[in-house]
Amino acid sequence: MTQIRWRALQAVAGLGTRRPGRVYRWSIVAVCVLAVIVAPWVIGEGAQRFLSEAMLMLAMAQMWNLLAGYAGLVSMGQQVFVGLGAYGLFFASISLKVAPFWVLPLAPLLCAAVAAIVALFMFRLREAYFAIGTWVFSEVVSLLISKTERLGGERGVGLPTARLVDPRWLEPLTFWISAAIAVASVFGTYALLRSRVGLGLMTVRDNDVAAASIGVDVWRNRFIAFVIAAAGCGLAGAVSFTATLYVAPGFAFDPNWVVAMMIIVIIGGIGTLEGPILGVIIYFALRETLTVVFGLSAGWYLIGLGMVAIAAILFEPDGLWPLVRGRLGGDWLSVRREPPTPPRIAAATAAAAGVRSSPHGLGATPGDR
Repeated sequence: MTQIRWRALQAVAGLGTRRPGRVYRWSIVAVCVLAVIVAPWVIGEGAQRFLSEAMLMLAMAQMWNLLAGYAGLVSMGQQVFVGLGAYGLFFASISLKVAPFWVLPLAPLLCAAVAAIVALFMFRLREAYFAIGTWVFSEVVSLLISKTERLGGERGVGLPTARLVDPRWLEPLTFWISAAIAVASVFGTYALLRSRVGLGLMTVRDNDVAAASIGVDVWRNRFIAFVIAAAGCGLAGAVSFTATLYVAPGFAFDPNWVVAMMIIVIIGGIGTLEGPILGVIIYFALRETLTVVFGLSAGWYLIGLGMVAIAAILFEPDGLWPLVRGRLGGDWLSVRREPPTPPRIAAATAAAAGVRSSPHGLGATPGDR
């Protein structure tokens, strides 16, 4: 009887199982942070570039997932913020004659400001019209920049201010910043979705008309998600092109940016925070296998990724992460709301009293079957 009561008290207080889990999680976090810090001295520059690209792609995919998977906004023009972030950084760095990393915060601020203005018009469109509208806006911005000679026109522009950064630190700094952006995209989105805004977003995603009828501000919630997604893609794009030291409209506003985001999210699992992580792993594993191992051109690996995405839609519409989660168990980064604590307290009290529920849901004595 004493053991039963002790377990009941543990259930109420959240003791016993939680603390070891927390220690285990924080231990993993500490190991990961240490690994990221020492990685530039352990792996070569090629591996650093590859991992930086993967982490930045994860951040972009997570932003697209925030829009499509949680806000119900399918954007086909998210590449516009990748390009604007890159051009904003290049222009500011060259104009102010400072190292690019010092003006990096300007990239997400510029993209957030543009998104806030564009939302006033784009949010008048719904569903497929919104997707087409974002794509058209991206093409218009690309054409405008390609006609602006001060930004290099169609030829693009280099980043001479990169010389202000010690060459020995350029790759490590890019790697560390990419890792920070990837982590911030995952856990920042998690924090947002656990807030009241996140609850409103998921309500809007499921049924915006019903959400509006119960008092949820549909426009405000989607506006917040749209601006955050734009800022995240702009920041990731700025770092990505800083690593290449060159930007041109054909690369910065390439539709393949949003295609990659979509494929990653669809394969991994739309509407889950873990899905883009799994999707990025599959995406880059397939890309490297097809291009390096089999020696196929870039076009062929895109065809292969498209086939995988189609197969995922046909056989696993929710993506591969729900399947993996079912095998591994646990909620991981779930943002589902848990019911309030009284049911747990009632269950713990019943356990302490030695009472079990009958199959009919009524109170029963310990001898009932």
